[in-house]
Amino acid sequence: MSIELVTTDGTFALDGGEWQVTNNIWLVGDDREVIVIDAAHDSARIVEAIHGRRVRAIVLTHGHNDHINAAVPLRDVVDAPIWLHDADRMLWDVVWPGDSPDRPIEPRTVLSVAGNDLAALHTPGHSPGCCCFHDAASGVVFSGDTLFCGGPGATGRSFSDEPTIVASIRTVLLALPDHTVVHTGHGDSTTIGAERAGVLARAAELGT
Repeated sequence: MSIELVTTDGTFALDGGEWQVTNNIWLVGDDREVIVIDAAHDSARIVEAIHGRRVRAIVLTHGHNDHINAAVPLRDVVDAPIWLHDADRMLWDVVWPGDSPDRPIEPRTVLSVAGNDLAALHTPGHSPGCCCFHDAASGVVFSGDTLFCGGPGATGRSFSDEPTIVASIRTVLLALPDHTVVHTGHGDSTTIGAERAGVLARAAELGT
């Protein structure tokens, strides 16, 4: 299985604030088909990277605008279903009122591409519907904004909660082997082992 990184630049907007960000979009598959994980800012850039391959799904780790604002135009070009957890529908509706994702991400959702299976892991906290996608065979998890190189994703804005995200990481992501590579929604990749001690220390402080 191949994993390709595409980066795009744009604006993250929430609670009346705006921040310039660089987003990671992950193409997972082979030379015939891919799954797109997140659809940020520039659909044309993503289409270029897909390079004519079949797109099995456009999978959104969560509903913040900087992860979904290219989803609908990307779907229009590649004719693939958009998947999003229902708990983030209120965030989707801010960006795409009058449109809808095609399929909900549920606890037993498994996405198959190029002979590999990515299992959805619900990890609320950064937003209520945050999900990660774990490929056990390859030892990789795509964490969106739940876990970064350096610790948990941001909280303190609408629909986010630090004890919730830390509990999600502790109970769900830290259950994965230490060698698991974590491909994030922004910035550098990391491993579960590299983040374990910091997450456990913060969980102890919060009592989660």
